[in-house]
Amino acid sequence: MNTYLIQLQGQVDVNELNLMSPHQMVLVCTDPAGTQVSIYTDQSGLIGLMRHLHGLGYTVLWIKRESS
Repeated sequence: MNTYLIQLQGQVDVNELNLMSPHQMVLVCTDPAGTQVSIYTDQSGLIGLMRHLHGLGYTVLWIKRESS
């Protein structure tokens, strides 16, 4: 299990996103260019989340694994 930071394009309402998400995300910061969220999961959970975000039409700008 790791903590991952994910940058999504634009401003995203994390509460709405978490309603349908297979994993709960925590808002880290937001600005007009993007929304950064944090999630604690394993690699298979991260892949599932990426598929979920893609299916909802979100653009993922980057993903970074936090060092433990």
